[in-house]
Amino acid sequence: MKITPFLDRRLSRRFSTYDSDQDGFVERSDFDLASARLTEAFGLTADDVPAERFHEQLLSVWGHLAAMTDTNDDERISLAEYKSAFVRGLLGRPEAFDDVYVPYLDALLAVADHDGDGFLGIEEHVLWSRALMNVSEADARAAHARLDHDGDGLIGTEDLLSALRAYYFSEDADGPGAWLLGPL
Repeated sequence: MKITPFLDRRLSRRFSTYDSDQDGFVERSDFDLASARLTEAFGLTADDVPAERFHEQLLSVWGHLAAMTDTNDDERISLAEYKSAFVRGLLGRPEAFDDVYVPYLDALLAVADHDGDGFLGIEEHVLWSRALMNVSEADARAAHARLDHDGDGLIGTEDLLSALRAYYFSEDADGPGAWLLGPL
């Protein structure tokens, strides 16, 4: 896979959201920290069932990411390793993408869907985006508006999955995926 300038910006931005402690590397501890921030933001403790499930799924994402990218086996991922995995086609395969992200998004909604309606309203979306990926409130609101295709104020798992797919696989700079983590 060729990394276009636009994909390069998206990969750099996504890497920074994985790097919870902003030390320039992605490690398992970044995923532990992100999980704790998210569950705390929604008033859960680490031993609440939705929090445990989310943490487990987030660590599954970490495991997949590390297995595909950590070429020097130092248990941390550099930005160069992350981008190189895309060039080699290890992360950029839509068929493997859904296997990792569908259970993750289901677990995310179990935490972030605070009112239990099966969807994320604007406030829920802003809260999870800020807690998990450090997206600003304004950017999270803009992303939510782009993901809410029918204008009912709600987005679901399929909306998020479509946006994630587009984030990685679409060159449409105005599409909802391009705005998922804020403007690029």
